Amino acid sequence: MAPRPTAKAAALRADGAFHPRPDAVRDPLFDQHPFFDRRDAVQVKYEMLRRVEIDGAPISATAEAFGFSRPTFYQAQAAFAQAGLPGLLPQKRGPRGPHKLRADVLAFVRASRAADGAGARVLATRVRDRFGLALHPRTIERALRRQEKKHP
Repeated sequence: MAPRPTAKAAALRADGAFHPRPDAVRDPLFDQHPFFDRRDAVQVKYEMLRRVEIDGAPISATAEAFGFSRPTFYQAQAAFAQAGLPGLLPQKRGPRGPHKLRADVLAFVRASRAADGAGARVLATRVRDRFGLALHPRTIERALRRQEKKHP
């Protein structure tokens, strides 16, 4: 019988912290006390790291018992070493922002637009000519809109 969805499960899913395979967590700790929740990926990762670091358990067997792969163990270990518990929180996937649109390129775009009111297509051509960067006109439009919101 499948467990009923709870508010905690919904919150874990919304935050991306729901363990992708809670049924794969076979460590007995998660059967002994209701405090331990195999659906909480952050808690499971922390307990997995603790089991290796404090109890001296082997990495492969521990990762398997907690429902993760060895590469995931090493990623969690590095994230925890770098950022502590917040490092175990799920990270947003994909780029964190417009990586081609550096500050100097954006300054050039803003100055160029202020000088003659050029549209995004013309600005994209100017950026390509000056910096050798291929930017989509829509990227430029979004960046300018974000700048207008920050600096009206």
